[in-house]
Amino acid sequence: MTVAQERPARLISGPGMLLVWFYGVMVVGAVSRSAYQIATEFDRAPLAYTLSAVAGLVYGFITYTLVRGGETARRAALLCCAAELAGVLIVGTWTLVEPSAFPDATVWSKYGMGYVFIPVLLPLSAMYWLRKAAARRGD
Repeated sequence: MTVAQERPARLISGPGMLLVWFYGVMVVGAVSRSAYQIATEFDRAPLAYTLSAVAGLVYGFITYTLVRGGETARRAALLCCAAELAGVLIVGTWTLVEPSAFPDATVWSKYGMGYVFIPVLLPLSAMYWLRKAAARRGD
């Protein structure tokens, strides 16, 4: 086996490292916030806090796949980024159309306004980067 076959192709070179950093920050933000809210006031807004916890898990998985590298990880990250974007768009629209459904904000509320819109911009950036990474390898 050659070294290229033993080690997956890196996804975090150049701007990819910035994506890992942003996703890492979002993992910490979403998981810590939702863990605190679930532990202390879950009955106030169970749907919102559960969605924030799910967002944190999605961010964690995407961070892991970006660091892991390789084609399988790239495809898994691309799929998760598409699901993340769908979640942001669905929850963001839902919070605008029916605000009473969310007595407290989620990470994805109002398209991530509480997080400076990073939740809507991050999957778009990551999907662009991941597709570009495939094009560089000729996939």
